[in-house]
Amino acid sequence: MKRVAGKVALVTGGARGIGRAICEALAQAGAKVVVSDLRLEEAKVTADAIGGMAVEMNVMDFDAIKRGVRQVEETLGGIDILVNNAGIFSMASIDKITPEDYRRQYDINVGGTIFACQAVVPGMKKRGGGAIINFSSQAGRRGEPNITIYCSTKAAVISITQSLALELAGDNIRVNAIAPGVIDTPMWDVVDAQFAEYENKPRGQKKREVGEAVPLGRMGDPKDVADPVVFLASDEARYITAQTLNVDGGNWMS
Repeated sequence: MKRVAGKVALVTGGARGIGRAICEALAQAGAKVVVSDLRLEEAKVTADAIGGMAVEMNVMDFDAIKRGVRQVEETLGGIDILVNNAGIFSMASIDKITPEDYRRQYDINVGGTIFACQAVVPGMKKRGGGAIINFSSQAGRRGEPNITIYCSTKAAVISITQSLALELAGDNIRVNAIAPGVIDTPMWDVVDAQFAEYENKPRGQKKREVGEAVPLGRMGDPKDVADPVVFLASDEARYITAQTLNVDGGNWMS
């Protein structure tokens, strides 16, 4: 079933990992998918594989966001679905947090979300509505040691989602979020290496432990996240807005 047939979907951070899985799922569901990423060549590989369009976009650069959105609107006529997937993770104990790391995580995880929404909303209003799906995390639902900045950015995404959903409801623009748990992507190897340093564990041990601790008994697959994105983007979710959907195998109950 083509659940988003004919819709134009822009996915930030879409070149690989969860982002690529989202692009693939949206394309399979009938959308015209725009793969936006800082790594343009990788974005082109993903776009070619799904018959989509690639756009270079650094979500830290608000002018670059506007240029990318304008390019999509001029080429495809507009944007119906925005998936704010781009994000970064970094650990640091309170004595090692730097202003540079603080600004980088907030600029990408929070600023990138806000200003991508700002760039697409005028066009969505002209088209009579749209769907925005932001990416939070189970880390946005609770604090975790040595991840103060990241947890706070993902908590902010939940708040942004709620506020924008209320602001844009009258324009038929639904705003929801996904809060993934531990998802098996190359990024988790980076996360595992940082945990190994802070918890004095061999590499691979933390990744194995978190997978075994999930109530459903395994780490998630990127497709486990991509399919709910398609649902939230589709008319099947037409009466759902301001919500953050946990996709974490049962780690967090809310």
